[in-house]
Amino acid sequence: MKIPEILIVETVHQPGSLARVLQVIADAGLAIEHLTALRRDQGKTLWEITVDMDEEADRSLYERIGQLPIARFVGKSDRVFNRHRGGKIRTVASAPINTQQMLRDVYTPGVARVCLAIQKDPAAAWEYTALGSTVAVVTNGTAVLGLGNIGPLAGLPVMEGKAALFAELAGLNGVPVLLTETEPKRVADIVSGIASSFGAIQLEDFAAPECFEIERLLRERLAVPVLHDDQHGTAVVTLAALINAARRTGIDLHASCVGQIGLGAAGAGIVRLLRAYGVERILGTDLNAAAVARLVAAGGEGVTLEALMQRADIVIATTGVRGLIKPQWVRKGQVILALSNPDPEIEPLIAREQGAALAADGKGINNVLAFPGLFKGALAARARSFSDAMLMAAANAIAGFACCGDELVPDPLDKRLHEAVSAAVRAAAADSAVSTAG
Repeated sequence: MKIPEILIVETVHQPGSLARVLQVIADAGLAIEHLTALRRDQGKTLWEITVDMDEEADRSLYERIGQLPIARFVGKSDRVFNRHRGGKIRTVASAPINTQQMLRDVYTPGVARVCLAIQKDPAAAWEYTALGSTVAVVTNGTAVLGLGNIGPLAGLPVMEGKAALFAELAGLNGVPVLLTETEPKRVADIVSGIASSFGAIQLEDFAAPECFEIERLLRERLAVPVLHDDQHGTAVVTLAALINAARRTGIDLHASCVGQIGLGAAGAGIVRLLRAYGVERILGTDLNAAAVARLVAAGGEGVTLEALMQRADIVIATTGVRGLIKPQWVRKGQVILALSNPDPEIEPLIAREQGAALAADGKGINNVLAFPGLFKGALAARARSFSDAMLMAAANAIAGFACCGDELVPDPLDKRLHEAVSAAVRAAAADSAVSTAG
C-alpha cells in the first residue's frame, strides 16, 4: 500500500532548479501530493515534498536527487509524526475555573444540586452535562483503514482522528474507546455497560461479519443512536456521489444496474442503503460465499467480477485490492467509484481514459463528509436510533452541497456542509418518529 513520505530537498534559487527535482520524482513513477517551501536563505530554498511511496518504490530516488548540481537531498520529514505527538485530542473545561466561587459551583459542593436534579429526572442530564454532545468512538482494531487487523492500540490514532474531526467540524466531543474483545456478544455487553456515558455510539473499524451482529445487538439494547461508520457512513457518502453522478450523466439511478465489488462492511452497507433508496437491480461479487449469500437474501444477484463489469451501469468497489479492476473491463459510459483507501481498485484517470463517464476514488468520497453531521443531527433530535430516512437525508444534503465543476461531493472542510447535514438529519429524525426532542 502507498504511504506518504515527506522529502526535504534544498535547491539553488534559480529558474528551473525545482523543476529538475520534480522531474526526477516523476521519472521514478511517483505522484506529488503536496509541495511547500519551508524557507529561503542565502540563495537556496528548502522544500518539503510529499509523495506516496509503496514498499516496491525505488529508494535510489534520494541519491539521484542528491546528484543534481542544483539540489541536495537533506532527508525525510517527521511532519506526520509531529502532528500526532502527544495525541490529537484533549479534554478542556468549557469555562475558565479561575475563582473559588467558580470552583465551588462546578465541583463540590454546588455540583451536588445538579446530581440530585438528574437523579430525580434523568432527562436533565441532556441539559446539564455534555451527554448531548458526546460520542463514543469504539473499536477493537480488527479492520483498520487499509491496514487490516492491527489491534485496538495501533488503531488509536484513527480513533483520535475521528474525535478531532468531530470537534473541529461539528463541535462534538468524540471519546476513543478501545476494546480487546472480538466476540460479538461480549463486545455488545461491554459497550452496553458504558453506554450511559455517551449520547451516541460510533462503531469504527470492526471486521465483517462480526460487525453486523455487534451493531444489531447494540441497536436492540440501547435507546441512543448507534452507527457502524464503515457500513453506513460509507453508504451515505456513496449515495450522495451517485445522486450527483446520475444527474450529470443522465442515468436514472433507480432504474440503473449497480454493481458492488466487495461485500464486506462497506459493501453491505452500500447495498442496503441503495435498496432502501429504491435501486432495484444490484449485482455483487465477493470471494466470501457467505457475503454473497447475504446479498442474495437482500434481493441482489451474485455474479462473477467480469460479469459485473459487463452488465453494471454503475460500478462501486470497496475491496481494498489495489488494481483489481482491469482497464480493459471498463465500458464506455460507466460510472466507476473505486473507493478503497489508500489504493483504489482502478485509478480514476485510467478509468476515464478507458471510456468511463465519471470515475472517482476514496480520497474524495470519504466518510468525513457524513459522520460529523449525522451524529450532530441525531444528538440534536435526541434520536433513539438512526433511520434510513436520516441516512438518505444526509446523502441528499451532501449531494446538494457539491456545486463546483465536475465534483461529485463537496469540500469536507466546509463547516456549512456539516451544519446542513445536521439540520437535514434532525428534521428526518422528527419525521421518522425516532426523535425524543421536545
